Amino acid sequence: MMAPVLDGSRLAGCYCQSFVRESRIPWPKACAFSRLSKVFSQNSLISSTAKFTSSPVPFLGVGCVIKKKGVNVLSADISALNLASEFLYACDDEYGGVIIDPESLPSSANAFVSALRASLSNWKMKGKKGVWLKILSEQADLVPIAVQEGFTYHHAEPGYVTLTYWIPDEPCMLPASPSHQIGVAGFVLNDKREVLVVKEKCPCSCSGVWKLPTGYINKSEDIFSGAIREVKEETGVDTIFQEMVAFRHAHLVAFEKSDILFVCMLKPLSSEITIDEKELQAAKWMPLDELLEQPFYLEDHMSRKVIDICIKAYEDQYSGFIARQLNSKLDGKLSYLYYNELKNISSIVM
Repeated sequence: MMAPVLDGSRLAGCYCQSFVRESRIPWPKACAFSRLSKVFSQNSLISSTAKFTSSPVPFLGVGCVIKKKGVNVLSADISALNLASEFLYACDDEYGGVIIDPESLPSSANAFVSALRASLSNWKMKGKKGVWLKILSEQADLVPIAVQEGFTYHHAEPGYVTLTYWIPDEPCMLPASPSHQIGVAGFVLNDKREVLVVKEKCPCSCSGVWKLPTGYINKSEDIFSGAIREVKEETGVDTIFQEMVAFRHAHLVAFEKSDILFVCMLKPLSSEITIDEKELQAAKWMPLDELLEQPFYLEDHMSRKVIDICIKAYEDQYSGFIARQLNSKLDGKLSYLYYNELKNISSIVM
């Protein structure tokens, strides 16, 4: 799924998992889980033969949960549970909160709610703030219980859902869930001043329009790498990254998320075209003048501006951002910085 380079409703073309986070309390880092209390003893907390009533539980709809290896009986009134207080395994994060270990969650609903309530009381007494609860797919029965206890959904990925709980009686300072999608467009111009364009298979505003190859970057993929990959996947043409010439920021796009589309200048290393027939009707090398004469580019000012900027960059009348890999002490990792290369850095007044 793709879209015209700057169509306000579907600009980047497919969904990615890359995102921008709000700069409040950062996402909790991985940590070694420490034990907050004694090991859970499922037999000491609840037995599969315990005589609880079997009338429906409001938020689960049944009196028991069928597991692959047996039955975990639920109390019909979880609010009335009176089990021994056991704490959940968790570790402190760097911001005054705690991260619950998903691997050690009790499988019994009664044991889970009892331990969750005891743990929340303990963390409140200790002045803790945010609580992060990751529930794996095989533990899905615990999700409605956590929600009933005041947890809210944060985000989900294949295999798990993450919920949060804010303990202090003040505005929540935990970071919001992912809010942005990152897309790329590749401007590929050969020595004949022909631009690589595609025509998509989609009943959208870009239907029938020759446009730049676009798409979303993958998880943990660099922007320029995503542009190279998208062009290769859609057209079969190999390229190298030269510079980032512009980016567009739009809001309330797919899934009501914001969308950032980075336009990258790529140099072709091959010319033969092999299209992805699942996504494209066609692809070809088109003279620049012919591209700009399309009604779409005469009417869409933003898309026309993008092409004009790309042409100026190709003619060395405009300088975009290059990518340089640098180390940062913030995370101790190498990552790419995109910037306009300075001609005379000594002339800058600090």
